[in-house]
Amino acid sequence: MVNDSRTTGGPLPETAGPLAAGGLHGARADATVADVAVAGTAVTGTAVADSADDGDPADRLDVSVVMPCLNEAESVGVCVRKALAGLAAAGVVGEVVVVDNGSTDGSAAVATAAGARVVAESRRGYGNAYLAGFAAAHGRFLVMGDSDDTYDFADLGALLAPLRAGRADYVLGSRFAGEILPGAMPWLHRYVGNPLLTGILNRLFDVRSSDAHSGMRAFTKDAYRRMRLRCEGMELASELVIAARRAELRIEEVPITYHPRVGASKLHSLRDGWRHLRFMLLLAPRHLFVLPGLVLFGLGTAGQLALLPGSLDVGFHRLDLHFSVLFALIAILGWQLVLLGVFADVHNHAAGWQERRRWPLTSIHRRFTLERGLAAGGILFTVGFAIDCVILARWLANSMGPLNELRPALLAMSLMVLGAQTAFGSFFLRLVTAGPSGGHRRAGWAPATGPAVSAAATGASPSSASPADPPPAAAPPAARPVAAEPGDDAAAGDRAPGPVGAPGPVGTPTPDGGAGPATRTGPESHENDEDAAFLAAPAPVLGGIPAHQH
Repeated sequence: MVNDSRTTGGPLPETAGPLAAGGLHGARADATVADVAVAGTAVTGTAVADSADDGDPADRLDVSVVMPCLNEAESVGVCVRKALAGLAAAGVVGEVVVVDNGSTDGSAAVATAAGARVVAESRRGYGNAYLAGFAAAHGRFLVMGDSDDTYDFADLGALLAPLRAGRADYVLGSRFAGEILPGAMPWLHRYVGNPLLTGILNRLFDVRSSDAHSGMRAFTKDAYRRMRLRCEGMELASELVIAARRAELRIEEVPITYHPRVGASKLHSLRDGWRHLRFMLLLAPRHLFVLPGLVLFGLGTAGQLALLPGSLDVGFHRLDLHFSVLFALIAILGWQLVLLGVFADVHNHAAGWQERRRWPLTSIHRRFTLERGLAAGGILFTVGFAIDCVILARWLANSMGPLNELRPALLAMSLMVLGAQTAFGSFFLRLVTAGPSGGHRRAGWAPATGPAVSAAATGASPSSASPADPPPAAAPPAARPVAAEPGDDAAAGDRAPGPVGAPGPVGTPTPDGGAGPATRTGPESHENDEDAAFLAAPAPVLGGIPAHQH
């Protein structure tokens, strides 16, 4: 159902007339899926809710088609009718959920008249609209598609077939594997933007997708929960592919036809393309920081060692002192990037973006301790300091006369700086992974639960808690306001001022954007209630990072 911060428009499930949206006037109230298929009409969630007298109406819906809508009065009615026809042709009981994202042209009324259940989401953004629709949907299968008539909802059967057959958890409608009609996609999007972004996503996250930014997809309700979606803006299209890979869903692609849109496009090629690229890079610290850093560090170190005896003739040029300085800077910069990558990876995991780790991050997190980091930093710093001491001794032995020891001095400086970076970076990494007390799990942790934690957080005795008492409900997302970014284009759905749909380490996200009971993931136990109370406290900063700030 819709959470407390959202309201629904159109006829409510409790008050709607029987089969008003589905158009089956005179049909039996207890009609089965087969009856609906024979009648040739799909029943919406509004209709089933009014006629159900044996169990939850949501259990009787097969499919929920979710469409975001922002001033689409010209096309949303057509899309709703096509979706209802597609549900009927597929022989399934379903509903159409239109999420009105602040339309001012009467789109909500048009959608309601066409047979949709309208959900209002005041927080602008492509992702916000879809997350609201998914939370309000009743079907076992969720289908997403735009309301601008670019996707052919009349052919829902092909999209749903792998889900209904149990072969897949997630189905992507690929425009590039199907047909793109003339005028449907600009040349820049078709031959540059989409292929480039899809290729980058495939490379960074080890997926195989032919159309990572298609707007037509289908997945099971369970798959939706496992993906733990949270992006509020256009980045949701990328997040869906990444999250499906992270959740190890069974994925299939089916070809679809892409039609010219009705009305003006709300996309901004460069800005929206950059937002997708930015999102992917920030979720891939290994490629953004660590691997380039290791290359620079190796190049800088090798160059310094090669020039340590003197100048080096490479045939077309003689490398001398200036290159020693350059290699020293490159080595220091490279190691700084490696440290930033490790910190970024820890932040992403703590904030809930738990992407699969690969070398060298796996080795770093498995072997890191503060003491090892301090030892490594201390060794580097000591070696550099020893080289400086040798240089000083030579200078004193020469009666403080002329000194030509710049190359070893540069090497000593590099080693001392690298050692200091490693030591202080180890302190910071310990702080963000284990906390000051050191009682939490390395490389990401979740708060503990249980009577002791509840008692520590509330001041009550553990024995006073009743086993039958339900856990306290999580606060609705709207309780965590986030300021809007200046300069955002509301009409394009770029601004996402609302909170993230799924918080990070505070608890396990639920489909309606809240947080379920938090779970302890590490083997360690807390020795006192003070630690437990510290863990039980929410982390609003890590868990509430809006997509537009990533």
